[in-house]
Amino acid sequence: MRKEQLKNWFKAALIRALRTFAQTAAATIGAAALISDVSWVQVLSASALAAVLSLLMSVGGLPEVKEGE
Repeated sequence: MRKEQLKNWFKAALIRALRTFAQTAAATIGAAALISDVSWVQVLSASALAAVLSLLMSVGGLPEVKEGE
């Protein structure tokens, strides 16, 4: 993989992981009845795990990064 290809892959993978983190946080926060009932440790833990899993899944390929880019 060329340097430019690797750079494009990392950029796309990190953007996808950040989106996954935000979506998981929103879903976890939304599950609480009141904002005071939110377990922030649980929100951050679940969101971080989702982001790591997203990065691992990106190793299989990203549709955002075409072959040869």
